[in-house]
Amino acid sequence: MSPAIRPFPAVAGAEVLGVDVGRDVGAAEFAEIHQAFLAHGFLVFRDQHLTPEEHSAFSGRFGKLKGHILQQYLLPGSDFILVLSNKKVDGRPVGLEDAGRYWHSDVSYEDIPPLGSMLYALEIPPEGGDTLFANQYAAYAALPADLKQRISGLKARHVFNYGKLAATAGSVRQKLTPDQEKELTGAVHPVVRTHPETGRPALYVNPGFTVAIEGLPAGESRALLSELWGYATSPTVVARQVWQRHDLVLWDNRCLMHHATTYPSQYIRHMHRTTIAGDAPPSRPSPHQPWAGWCNRASAR
Repeated sequence: MSPAIRPFPAVAGAEVLGVDVGRDVGAAEFAEIHQAFLAHGFLVFRDQHLTPEEHSAFSGRFGKLKGHILQQYLLPGSDFILVLSNKKVDGRPVGLEDAGRYWHSDVSYEDIPPLGSMLYALEIPPEGGDTLFANQYAAYAALPADLKQRISGLKARHVFNYGKLAATAGSVRQKLTPDQEKELTGAVHPVVRTHPETGRPALYVNPGFTVAIEGLPAGESRALLSELWGYATSPTVVARQVWQRHDLVLWDNRCLMHHATTYPSQYIRHMHRTTIAGDAPPSRPSPHQPWAGWCNRASAR
């Protein structure tokens, strides 16, 4: 049976109905899901009851899975499931408690950043803890022509400043090992990224990890990034995911940024995340024509 795809009224996102991803999803059904993923940027699968193995298996349908540098927060027995949680056992955190509380694209500080991420909600707070998604196709489309021209061909440096995050007041993040610190060399990516599957241009700088525009004086770089982030996080390009227990959400890191909102500390937010490997952002525009799905959706708004 074909899945029912119900787009959200915001600028991105859709709900997928009638699919149990823990069973064997057929090739034709998966192809429809994959097209919806490209068309809407993020997908919400409601009321999923998944084992870690089923979560990983469905994630792996979209591409090869990859681990995370923060191995201390991986689910015991799993190489690929990162635990995002404020639970504690014997006073020690079982997961990464303050993950993503800033605008970012997952792991953009690596040379080959991920295609997507898939987050599964096991426990959610009764208030707060939503996830915001910012459509970077729409952000780029909203840029004035002179600003598009100015950033054409520019590249930016992305860095995971883990030490700064760990030093934030109230953070309970564990320190990195020397080997982990050696891996955090950063990466340089184009400011405008062409999506490898849709051919559409999207902004690819984010406040969480992008630290500078290559080749520009520091002051000019900061000013330009600040201007771009104004478009990248404008309310007109943002959609909100209000979590329900057992939601499974898949998002496209190549064209979306996201931001986890806060919640009252007396409540539990416990989630499992897989990361799907991607490819290096191209340094020049794709030669093929933009895929129609996003064009049609964008023009309707």
